[in-house]
Amino acid sequence: MTFDFDYVPISHRKPMQWPGGKRVALIVSLNLETWERTKDTDEPYYAGGPPILPNVLPGNKVDMPNWCWREYGQRVGIWRLFDMFEQQGVVPGVTLNAMTALHRRAMLERALQMGCEVTAHNYEQGELLSDYAFEPDLEREVILKTLKVYEEFVGHKAKGWLSSSLRGTESTPAILAEQGLIYYCDLMNDDQPYIVNTENGPIVSTPYSNEINDFTIINRRGHTTSEFRDILIEELSVLYEEGGTHCRMMNVGLHPHVSGRAYRVRAIREFLAYAKSLPDVWFATRSEIASWYLKNHQNHIPNQIKQPTS
Repeated sequence: MTFDFDYVPISHRKPMQWPGGKRVALIVSLNLETWERTKDTDEPYYAGGPPILPNVLPGNKVDMPNWCWREYGQRVGIWRLFDMFEQQGVVPGVTLNAMTALHRRAMLERALQMGCEVTAHNYEQGELLSDYAFEPDLEREVILKTLKVYEEFVGHKAKGWLSSSLRGTESTPAILAEQGLIYYCDLMNDDQPYIVNTENGPIVSTPYSNEINDFTIINRRGHTTSEFRDILIEELSVLYEEGGTHCRMMNVGLHPHVSGRAYRVRAIREFLAYAKSLPDVWFATRSEIASWYLKNHQNHIPNQIKQPTS
């Protein structure tokens, strides 16, 4: 299985505006992730993201400082973020590991109570689909068991997918399309949605971002709280100006153990206040974007959908 999409530079696309003439579709993604404490391996355990302490232990040894750092987000940080979003009157999106639904259900219940759209986000954060890059049947098993838990706990079938650490494979989009999902987040190469073709039909790319992401900005690059805020505002302000003729998407990826710290939450609060001050920002869900784009893609990039070849 594989996937394909056309190379069409943004300068070669037809002008496109979101419903109501909105310029930027803004999605803030709170990642509700759960990691196993240990893995049955002597290899370093990449538990879904860079550690706070750099000396990563083998998977079969408990890395208590790094594991506890992440769990802070589940115990404290996410609740600070949920409260702040409610105070701002903004409903974020959330991504959900199946293990979070099974073992950290309170986070999911709060998200559903707030009306958040839930995106399926692998079974367990420390298991990467790229581990099965040459075993598509095993990858399919992981995806199917994830979607089964999603439907049981969210109450309906999943419409979209984000892989743990963005580590999808050549097979991932086709497996998702086969299961009726309409959007895929791993392809972070655009500011607009586009059609991804698979042997099981099309799926819409609604890009996540590893640039506009608290891990990258704060942990990898060491920016301060105010610099984090300023980066988010600068990104949105440029996209908003460009969106006057070609509408844009902006995804802000947040992790509760990073952005949910007491001294960092101000950056998100002040960014949201700025976003709310712009009249043509659409606080959209990914399924809204994907559903709209499936109906309107011909007016943007014609002939994107290809007939599968036998």
